[in-house]
Amino acid sequence: MLRLRTFRPTNDKIVKIQLHPTHPWLVTADASDHVSVWNWEHRQVIYELKAGGVDERRLVGAKLEKLAEGESEPKGKPTEAMRGGSVKQVDFYDDDVRFWQLWHNRSAAAEAPSAVNHVTSAFSSPAPATKGRHFLVICCENKAIFLDLVTMRGRDVPKQELDNKSLLCMEFLSRSAGGDAPLVAFGGSDGVIRVLSMITWKLVRRYTGGHKGSISCLMTFMASSGEALLISGASDGLLILWSADHGHDSRELVPKLTIKAHDGGVVAVELSRVIGGAPQLITIGADKTLAIWDTISFKELRRIKPVPKLACHSVASWCHPRAPNLDILTCVKDSHIWAIEHPTYSALTRPLCELSSLVPPQALAPNKKLRVWVYCMVAHPLQPHLVATGTNIGVIVSEFDARSLPAVAALPTPVGSREHSAVYVVERELKLLDFQLSSTANPSLGSNGSLSETGRFRGDSLEPLHVKQLKKHISTPVPHDSYSVLSISSSGKYLAIVWPDIPYFSIYKVGDWSIVDSGSARLLAWDTCRDRFALLESSLPPRIPVIPKGGSSRKAKEAAAAAAQAAAAAASAASTANVQLRILLDDGTSNVYMRSIGGRSDPVIGLHGGALLGVAYRTSRRISPVAATAISTVQSMPLSGFGSSGLSSFTTIEDGFSSHRSPAEETPQNFQLYSWETFEPVGGLLPQPEWTAWDQTVEYCAFGYQQYIVISSLRPQYRYLGDVAIPYATGAVWHRRQLFVATPTTIECVFVDAGVAPIDIVTRKKKEEMKLKEAHARAVAEHGELALITVDGPHTVTNERTALRPPMLQVVRLASFLHPPSVPPFLTLPKQYKVDGDDSALQKEMEERKTNEVAVGGGGVSVAMTRFPAEQRRPVGPLIVVGVRDGVLWLIDRYMCAHALSLSHPGIRCRCLAAYGDAVSAVKWASRLAREHHDDLAQFMLGMGYATEALHLPGISKRLEFDLAMQSNDLKRALQCLLTMSNSRDIRQDTTGLNLNDILSLTSKKENILDAVQGIVKFAKEFLDLVDAADATAQADIAREALKRLALAGSMKGALQGHELRGLALRLANHGELTQLNVLVNNLISVGLGREAAFAAAVLGDNALMEKAWQDTGMLAEAVLHAHAHGRPTLKTLVQAWNKMLQKEIEHAPSTKTDAAAAFLASLEEPKLTSLAEAGKKLPIEILPPGIASLSALVSVQKKPVPAILQGSQQQQQQQQQPGKPLLLEAPATATATATATTTAPSDSSEATAAEANNPSSSTTNPGPILHEDATKEPVIQENPAPVPVPVPVPVPVPVTTLPLTTDSLT
Repeated sequence: MLRLRTFRPTNDKIVKIQLHPTHPWLVTADASDHVSVWNWEHRQVIYELKAGGVDERRLVGAKLEKLAEGESEPKGKPTEAMRGGSVKQVDFYDDDVRFWQLWHNRSAAAEAPSAVNHVTSAFSSPAPATKGRHFLVICCENKAIFLDLVTMRGRDVPKQELDNKSLLCMEFLSRSAGGDAPLVAFGGSDGVIRVLSMITWKLVRRYTGGHKGSISCLMTFMASSGEALLISGASDGLLILWSADHGHDSRELVPKLTIKAHDGGVVAVELSRVIGGAPQLITIGADKTLAIWDTISFKELRRIKPVPKLACHSVASWCHPRAPNLDILTCVKDSHIWAIEHPTYSALTRPLCELSSLVPPQALAPNKKLRVWVYCMVAHPLQPHLVATGTNIGVIVSEFDARSLPAVAALPTPVGSREHSAVYVVERELKLLDFQLSSTANPSLGSNGSLSETGRFRGDSLEPLHVKQLKKHISTPVPHDSYSVLSISSSGKYLAIVWPDIPYFSIYKVGDWSIVDSGSARLLAWDTCRDRFALLESSLPPRIPVIPKGGSSRKAKEAAAAAAQAAAAAASAASTANVQLRILLDDGTSNVYMRSIGGRSDPVIGLHGGALLGVAYRTSRRISPVAATAISTVQSMPLSGFGSSGLSSFTTIEDGFSSHRSPAEETPQNFQLYSWETFEPVGGLLPQPEWTAWDQTVEYCAFGYQQYIVISSLRPQYRYLGDVAIPYATGAVWHRRQLFVATPTTIECVFVDAGVAPIDIVTRKKKEEMKLKEAHARAVAEHGELALITVDGPHTVTNERTALRPPMLQVVRLASFLHPPSVPPFLTLPKQYKVDGDDSALQKEMEERKTNEVAVGGGGVSVAMTRFPAEQRRPVGPLIVVGVRDGVLWLIDRYMCAHALSLSHPGIRCRCLAAYGDAVSAVKWASRLAREHHDDLAQFMLGMGYATEALHLPGISKRLEFDLAMQSNDLKRALQCLLTMSNSRDIRQDTTGLNLNDILSLTSKKENILDAVQGIVKFAKEFLDLVDAADATAQADIAREALKRLALAGSMKGALQGHELRGLALRLANHGELTQLNVLVNNLISVGLGREAAFAAAVLGDNALMEKAWQDTGMLAEAVLHAHAHGRPTLKTLVQAWNKMLQKEIEHAPSTKTDAAAAFLASLEEPKLTSLAEAGKKLPIEILPPGIASLSALVSVQKKPVPAILQGSQQQQQQQQQPGKPLLLEAPATATATATATTTAPSDSSEATAAEANNPSSSTTNPGPILHEDATKEPVIQENPAPVPVPVPVPVPVPVTTLPLTTDSLT
C-alpha cells in the first residue's frame, strides 16, 4: 500500500530520526553518533556533524567566531571540545515546530465533549519565540547542542550546568502567551527533569520526587480542561504527570499523578487524537506491550502485544483516510511497519508494508542476503501519508496513497441560509456535520474596514475564523467500515457511497436517507447536468485474507498464497467489468439506460464524472513525452447541457504513485471522454488525469496531473488555455472563474479567464444572425408578409473594435503550513521593547500605524498595505474542498472538522468579485487596498475583460489608464492621459506653424514647447494608435487634437522617425488638414528631411513642392526622375547639376591602398591605351534620360543600323569590351554584375502607389518619385563600395550615347 518516496543509503544503522513539520528536513543519528540533516525532497545533505565525539570543524569555527568578535582566548576548555557521548535524541525547534506542537495538543483536547470554551475556540498563533532561527537540538549524554541552521552558529550546554547528570531525553515546553522564553526540559539519569531557558541558557526549574530510575521519554499535552501537562516515562515503569504551566515561578515541582505502566520500563509515549472524544495516551514498554490510556481518568483502556516475542521501539498516532480503521503505527526490530486497528474493535495488528520490497535493488545488490531491520520510525506530523524509517541500510521515506480524501461530501446549501451541512461516514454510521461561521465578528461577513488590536487589517490577520459546528447522528447504518468515497449528485438530492475494496456501492436519498440503489461496483461517477451516474460493475471477488502475525511461519506463507490467488481473481474480474449508465428519475427509482459504454476491450481503471464522462483504461502502450500535453489537441467537445457540478467522484484501482515517474517520462494516452447523451467518444485519447473538476456552468474544466493542472475552456468549443505548475494536487472545486486547489501542503486559488479568441467573435456573430433569423421568422408567422416591409431611416453605424485578449491564469497561495517569516536575530530591529510588560511603546506605534493607514485610504477607511494577504494556516492532513460560501473558503479535514479560510483581504476579495462577474463591487472594495497595488489589480481586471470598470480604480497610473481607455474605447480619456503623459496639454493651434528658426529662437516663455515635443516624441506610437482608433470610431475631434501635436513634433529635425513622419503625412491628408500638411512639408525641407518632405508633398499632390523637396535637400537623382516622369521644364537644369555633382564626387574620390595581386587583377580589366597623348583626355560623366540631347561638345558620328535581333547582344558587348563609353543607367539583367557604374534608388511599393494615386499623369514606364526610408541622400555610383577611378576612354570619335533613364535601372 506504500510506495518509496525517497531513499538515502548509509553505512551505519540509523537509530534516531525526526521530521520537521513544515520544511522537507529530516535529522538522523546513526549508531556511531553521527548526526545528519537531510532535505528529503531535493535529496541534499544540509548539515553533518560528529556529535558523539569532538567535531573539529565546529571547534575551529567557534574559535574563529570568538576571535572575530574580539574575545580573548578562554581560560577553560571550550564546550565544543567536550565529547558529547551517545546521542539520545535529535529534534528541530523553531516557530513552526512550536506552533504545530501547540496546535496538535489543543486540537486533540478540543475533541472532548467536556472541553472548555477557550480550548474549543479558534487557536491564535503564538508570538514568535525564535525570531527566524531554525534550531537543530541534539541531546547527547554529556551535553546538549543547539545549532542554528540559518547562521550555522551553535551553543553547547554541558551537563555540568544541569547538575552534572547525564541527559537521556528532552521535550520543549511553551505556552501560547507572548513574551515567554522557549524552554527545554531534559530527563536525567537520576529521575529528575531539569528545565533550561533558551534565552539565558540557565537552569530555571526542576521536576523532582517522582522517578526512581532514569527517565526515557517526555511529552507535553493539553487536558480537556485546558491545562498544559508534562508526562514522563522512566526505566522504573512509571508514568508521571506534571504541570507544565510555568506561569508561577517555582523552582521545584512535584508530581500530580503517578501510574504504573510497564514492567521493565517505559520506552516511548505518544498522544492520540480521538474523533469526538478526549485524547488518549499510547505507551510502549520493555515488556513487549502497548497500552492505551484515557487522559481524563488516566485509566488503562487496552493493553496488547503488537508483535509476539518482539518489543516495540517506536510508536506513532496515525489517521489516514485510506485506512480509516487503523489508528496506531508501531515498529519492532524486523522489516515491517505494523498498523493497529481501533482499540474499540479487535485491536488487531497487521503489517502495513514490508520495507524490503521498497528498497531499490541496487542498495541490496552487494549483499543479496541482507535483510532490512527497522530501528526507528516517525510519521510526519502534518502529512500523514509520509512515514520515515531508520534501518540498518539507510533512511526510507515511504508515501502512503497521498490522493485519498476523507469520506465526507458537502450538501448544497439552501438559498439564503448561512447554515451548511456535510455528510460523512465513520465506524459504519452515517453522520451529518452542520457548520457555519460563528456569530462573533468575522471579517468575511460584511464590508468591515476596521483594524484589529494588532494594527493589522483583519482580513490580513493570521487568526483563523471562528466556526460553529455540530455533529448529528443519522439513523441509517452503512454496511461496511472500510475505505469509502462519497459524492453528491448534481441536484444534491442523492448521495453515493462506494467501497472500492469490497467492492460495493449504495445510493441514498438525501432527507430520509433511504437506499435508492445498491450493488457491486468499484467506481462511480456523476453527471454534472442531470441525476445520472456511471459505475463500473464487478463480480464479488474473494476477500483477501489477513496475514497473521509472525511473517515467517507456514500459515503466513499459506495466507500469502491465498492472498495472491484472490488478487489474481480480482484482476480477472476487473478485466471483464463493464461501464454501465443509470439514471435516477423524479420518483426516486434507478433505471439502467445503457448497459455498456465504449467498445474497448481494455480493463477500466478509472471513472471521472463531469459534463462529459471520462473513462481510463489500463494499457501498456507508451507514447512520446509530448503526449502529456496532447490534451490541447482536442478541437471540439459537444456538451450535454447545463448544471451544477459537485465534487469529482474519482477513484481508481491502480495506485498512480506505484511507479515513480517524472513528468518528462512518457505518459500513456489511456483516457477517453464520452458523451452522456449519445454514449459516443468525444475527441481522441488523452493522458489519464488523477482527478477532474468541471465548472458549474460548464464553461471551464481542469484536469489534475502529478506535476501540473491543465485548464481548458469549453465554449464555444474545447480550447486549451494553459497549465499551472501546482504539483501533487489532490482535488479542486470551481467557483465561477476561480479554481480552489488543495495539495498536501498548500491551498491555492487559480483565477481563470479564457480571453477573446477569433472563434469567440465568429460564434457571437453567428448567434446574432440566428437571433435575427428567429425574430424574422417569428414576425412572418405572426403578421404574414407585411412584416417584411421596412422603412430605412437615418441610423448611425457603430463601429466597435473587438480586440482579441489572451487567456489569463493567475495563481495565489491562500494557505500553507509555514510560519510567516519574522525578523532574523542578526538584523537590528528599529525599536526594542522591554520584556517586563511595558507595552506603552508598542501601543503607541500601533496607534501611529492605524492613523497612517487611515490617512492613506482616505475618508476614514483603513487599507491593506500588502498586495495579497499573508498565507493562512492550512488545516492538517488530507482535505475536502467544499467551496466558497458566505464569502469564505470551506474545508473539511480527516477528523470531520470544518475550517474556514478568509477571503476578505482586499487584494483577494477584489479578484474574487471580478472573477465572479461583479466588477462594480470589485472596484468598490479596491478603496480598501493601498493605491500602489491598483495597477496590479487593474491588469488583473483587464485580463478578466473588465477594462471599463478598471478605469474607475483611483490609484492606477496614467500609462495603464491609457491602455485601459483604449481597450474600452474611451478615446476621450485616452487623449487626456496622453496629453498628461506627454506634457502637451497647453499646446495651442498657433504653435503648430512654427518653423525651424522659430523653434531655435524660442524664448524662455516657450521652453515648455520643447518639453512637450519631447513628450510627444516619446509617445508618438500611442498618438498614432489613438488617431487610428478615433478614425475607426468616427471621432474626428480627438484625432485632430492628436494630429495637431504630432505635427508640432514632426516639424523639429530628428524628432520623429521616418515611418512616423510618413504615417503623420498620410493621416493629415486623410483628415483634409492640407494647411498643416503644407507647413509640415516646408518645415521638413528646412530641417533637411527631403525624403519625408517629398512623401508629404506627394500626399499633398503638389509636384512643384515635391521637386523643391528633392532639390533643396541635395537629392538630385530623385529630382531628375521626378522631373522626367512629369515633364517638368527644369529637367535639363537638374540633369546638368546632377552630372556636375557626380563628376565632382569622382574627381575628389580618395585613393585606396591595394596589394599587388589586387592591382594586377584590376589592370586586366582596364582598357589598353593606344598612345600616351590620349591618357590625359577624360570625357565628362553624362547620365541622360531618354529624349535629351548630349550635353558634351563631341562630334557625333552616325552609326550603321543594327538589326533588332543583335541589338541586345551588341549592347552587352559594348558594355563589357568598351568601358570608355558613357555610363549606362539601364542594362540587361545579365550585365548588372559587370556594369562599371550604376545609380541606385531603392523603391518602396507602398509609397510609389501613393505617389501614383496622386499623380495620374505617371505611367508604368515612367513612374513618379520612388522613395525608401533606408535610402541615403547621395546616389550610389558603383556596386563595389570602394571607389575606383573611371577608366580612360579610347580616343575614337564616338558620339555620346543617349541612355534611357527608367526606374528599373535604379534597382
